[in-house]
Amino acid sequence: MQRVFVTGAAGFIGSSLVDRLLQEGCEVVGWDNFSTGQEDFVRPALKSERFVLTRGDNLDLESLTHAMAGCDFVFHFAANADVRFGLDHPKRDLEQNTLATFNVLEAMRTNGVKRVAFSSTGSVYGEATLFPTPEDAPFPVQTSLYAASKLAGEGMIQAYCEGFGFEGYIFRFVSILGERYTHGHVFDFYKQLLEHPDHLRVLGDGTQRKSYLYIRDCLSAIVHAIDSGSAAAAKHRSIVFNLGADEFCTVKDSIGWICGRLGLNPQLEFTGGKRGWVGDNPFIFLDTKKIREAGWRNEISIREAVIRTLDWLQENTWVFEKRL
Repeated sequence: MQRVFVTGAAGFIGSSLVDRLLQEGCEVVGWDNFSTGQEDFVRPALKSERFVLTRGDNLDLESLTHAMAGCDFVFHFAANADVRFGLDHPKRDLEQNTLATFNVLEAMRTNGVKRVAFSSTGSVYGEATLFPTPEDAPFPVQTSLYAASKLAGEGMIQAYCEGFGFEGYIFRFVSILGERYTHGHVFDFYKQLLEHPDHLRVLGDGTQRKSYLYIRDCLSAIVHAIDSGSAAAAKHRSIVFNLGADEFCTVKDSIGWICGRLGLNPQLEFTGGKRGWVGDNPFIFLDTKKIREAGWRNEISIREAVIRTLDWLQENTWVFEKRL
């Protein structure tokens, strides 16, 4: 990779990726509409002469195409990641995830860019029946608009790889934790405990089982997979990797770690049921054998990732005002 284009460059994962790419000597063009991205996240990158930041929206194909000119690799990490409230604005997932992905692919085609990495989600497996869930598991009914829109994006990328000779790396993430994390259960729980340390409301019954992955481990896996060139060697020039830890925890486990770190013992109020909301999968645990056989290993446990995320939130409470 020489000159790379990153959509969602001011987001949690995108900005962390930008920093990693700059460390590896790449020239980076960042693209973000700042709907959820934070200017503070790209401040370190802006100190580099090899980083250019452009404010723009993926739905503006003309501007997107112009900004991408001269790049030779695209990381498409911009998305509407609001799974829980997707039913409140169903058009948003279609536009920001599926149509935006189409525009990114068209901008690539116009500019002659052939290589792309895409941030998908383990949620595309719906309520899986096989655990840990491998990349080739049968797909059940989609249970969230977010996952459905991401799956459509995967399909578009695979079709462009087949039809236009692209090289595509699709990464199905579990939930990612770490520095610059701005939404999810650790964020929600800590925000509540700041407001009322003696009481914590928990969606569902607390038995939901989820796997997580620390941000630096996530980035290492992505870079490792791309450096292997495995998509170029694949039959249809695209490859899917599950990314996650080889363990999972319950919501109650995470509550214990968070409250223990804060020295709190709040009364827990469970809303009940196996799911926190419509589309919430009660068990997510991905089979990561493929990426591990390629030589990658995560270094940080889920417990340590939760603690590091909490510590960062304690040091950066400004994010709660930004994410109202």
